[in-house]
Amino acid sequence: MDNIVQKEYNKPKIIETNIEIEGRRFRMNEITGKADGFKDEKYIIIPTESFSDYAEHPLVRTIYPTDVGFFPRARAHYREREDGAQQYILIYCTEGKGCIEVEDRTYHIGRSDAFCIPKGRRHKYYADPEDPWSILWAHFKGEVTHCYPLEECRVVHMNSRQSDNRMMVLFKLLFRVLERNYTLGNFIYISQVLSLILSEIYFREKTDESTVQDRHVTMVIRFMYENLKRSLTLEEISEEVKLSRSYLNTIFKTQTGRSPVEFFIHLKMQEACKLLKATDMYIYEVSSELGYEDQYYFSRIFKKVVGVSPRDYKNGDYFYCE
Repeated sequence: MDNIVQKEYNKPKIIETNIEIEGRRFRMNEITGKADGFKDEKYIIIPTESFSDYAEHPLVRTIYPTDVGFFPRARAHYREREDGAQQYILIYCTEGKGCIEVEDRTYHIGRSDAFCIPKGRRHKYYADPEDPWSILWAHFKGEVTHCYPLEECRVVHMNSRQSDNRMMVLFKLLFRVLERNYTLGNFIYISQVLSLILSEIYFREKTDESTVQDRHVTMVIRFMYENLKRSLTLEEISEEVKLSRSYLNTIFKTQTGRSPVEFFIHLKMQEACKLLKATDMYIYEVSSELGYEDQYYFSRIFKKVVGVSPRDYKNGDYFYCE
C-alpha cells in the first residue's frame, strides 16, 4: 500500500435527542444510526468498509477497532448474540458491576476488571440491576489478535491505580482521535493505541500482583527455614501456608526457577554446607540435624545438589553459595 493517497473526511454527524427511562429523561447520541441511550454515553462506529485501503495498511491491519464506546451507569444494559460477533469485544468496567456469559460460563465483572469476548462465540452481557456498570468497550479485529490470550475468556483485574489511570487515558486518546477527521495517520494512531490497551491488560506486569506473589514466596521460605530439620512435602507446605499446590508451584518456578520442594532441598544443602564448614559435626550428625535418617541418602542428595560429596566439601576448598 505504498501508493495510498491520504483522504480526509469530516467526523460523523452526531444527533442529540432525549428519551425517557423509568420516568427520567436522558440525552441520546445517535452516531451513524445506532445508540443505546445512556446519559453522557459515547458511541462511535468506525466506517472501516469505507476505508478499506486504510485497513490494509501494514500498520493498521495488524489490529484495529471497528466500534468504541463508553456507557456510564448503564442501567438495563443488555446485549445477546446467539451467533457471536464478527469482532472481538473488549469490555473494561470503570465502576459498578455486571455479568458476561460466553456460551455456558458466566463471568462476574466489577470495577477495574477487563474481559474480552472471543469472536464467533455465543454470548450475552448485562449490567447489574442494583449497581449497574459503567463500561469502556471496543470491538476490534486484525491479523495479530492470536498473539493476545483473547480466547482464554478470563477476567483481568487492573489492581493498581496507575494501571486504571493508564486505561482511562488510552481510551480517552481513542475517543479524541476518532472525533477528528478520518485520515490514514489517525487510523495508524488508533491501531497503535488499541495495541497499547491490550498490552496493558495482558502483558504489562501487574505490580501489585507481583508484590502479592513476592509476599507469598517470602512467607513460604520463612516457613522452610523454620523447619529445616523436617522432611516437608508439597502437601504439608500447602496446608501450612493455606495456598494451593498448583499456585505454589507456579509462583516458585516464576520467582526462583525451582519447585517448592526443590527449593527446600537447596535450603537444606546450604545449611549442611554451613554446618560442615563452621562446626566439628560429623557427616551423620549433619544428616540427622537436617532430618535425614539415612546418612548415605543425605550424601547422595548433597552431591547431586552441591557437586561434591559432604566429606570432600568439608575437607576441601569448596564454597557453595547458590
